[in-house]
Amino acid sequence: MKNYNYLILFVLVLSVACKTDKKTETSDTSREQDSLALIEKARKIHHNVITIDTHNDFDVKNFTDSLNYTMDLETQVTLPKMEKGGLDVSWLIVYTGQDSLNAEGYAMAYDNAMAKFNAIHRLCEEIAPDRIELALTSDDVHRIHDSGKLVAMIGVENAYPVGTDLSNIKKFHDLGARYMSLSHNGHSQFCDSNTGEEDSVWLHNGLSELGKQAITEMNKWGIMIDLSHPSAESNKQTIKLSKAPVIASHSSARALCNHSRNLSDEELLMIRDNGGVVQTVAFSGYVNTEKSEARNEAIRELRKQIADSLGLTWLDREGFLALPPEKREEYLSNVYDRVKAIGEEKIRQNDNLPKGPNVSDFADHIDYMVDLIGIDHVGISSDFDGGGGIDGWDDASETFNVTLELVKRGYTEEDIRKLWGGNLLRVLDEVQKTAEELQAAG
Repeated sequence: MKNYNYLILFVLVLSVACKTDKKTETSDTSREQDSLALIEKARKIHHNVITIDTHNDFDVKNFTDSLNYTMDLETQVTLPKMEKGGLDVSWLIVYTGQDSLNAEGYAMAYDNAMAKFNAIHRLCEEIAPDRIELALTSDDVHRIHDSGKLVAMIGVENAYPVGTDLSNIKKFHDLGARYMSLSHNGHSQFCDSNTGEEDSVWLHNGLSELGKQAITEMNKWGIMIDLSHPSAESNKQTIKLSKAPVIASHSSARALCNHSRNLSDEELLMIRDNGGVVQTVAFSGYVNTEKSEARNEAIRELRKQIADSLGLTWLDREGFLALPPEKREEYLSNVYDRVKAIGEEKIRQNDNLPKGPNVSDFADHIDYMVDLIGIDHVGISSDFDGGGGIDGWDDASETFNVTLELVKRGYTEEDIRKLWGGNLLRVLDEVQKTAEELQAAG
């Protein structure tokens, strides 16, 4: 099910002279027909395959009776945007940030996680059960998709809210979680984070003993292990220990963009050998750091100029975080939102701003990983509403543009079916089969 309402703009620049060169005219017409044929081919493929984005963050404030995803909110993912762009499946993320490794921190994180689980169930069961349904298996995905509805799935970004009570892993599974990462941006009780590369300070030198036990539990209950945020050493140890294939829910190739959130060739090859899948992420800073930073710096300077012209003080991230909690909301409404709104219009009008990473840059990562580890081990993710988005795929309504770029690069319909979720569902099946065998063995 896909309701297309694509606005695909063809700009054909034709050279017009007093005398028309018949040969040139034929060539231009031929190119136009080729473009139309390619677009139509991509449309058909996009319609035929199930498109799965494995990482979309959300705010529980947008999952209420009066404000929710049935409305076309400013968020990058809503039901209308999914329908417009032909995005069939959204993995909604139960995310909690890193805090102190103590009982108080774990309890607060657990409450936050429960609020997010509840919000997803509320969307699927109370707010819009006629438009979206929660899937727990690959069979569910196909059944719901065939019924004409959108599909929601649940991933947990950071096992921190599990605390030290590993029975919470089964509890999260029973609530619908089908993948989970052992850390986020900060070392957890389970493993080291990629952020340790900044200062070379490590807590566990990979996995903790509790982390090893957590892997056993995730294997047992059929939760895919997500390698996107842990450290490289944590990932290597996890792959060796896991009895089931693993995933990276939103990471790209480090060889093309040297960021600690991306995966090295060594890690990619280990994931291939494990039978897992890497979901290439459309996060500008992980696609091309140089392009991303140049554009972001230009936008920050533009916003600062706007704030100055309004007599307002523009804060960088550090300045904002230094505000007392009660002052942050005031700053967001009185300064940030106001300046951002004016800035967005100026950004649209300013052709001189540096260009950020685009769909072509993103597809370069797909190409690289397909060449290195094979078409069966690569997928697609956005990290929408969590910092993701690139030129050409900046919200769910633009999802078709990714398929179009893949068609341009010669990927077949079967290739694209695998990239857009077939590989991920295959891993989910294998993980759940392993869980059944482990449970049967006691």
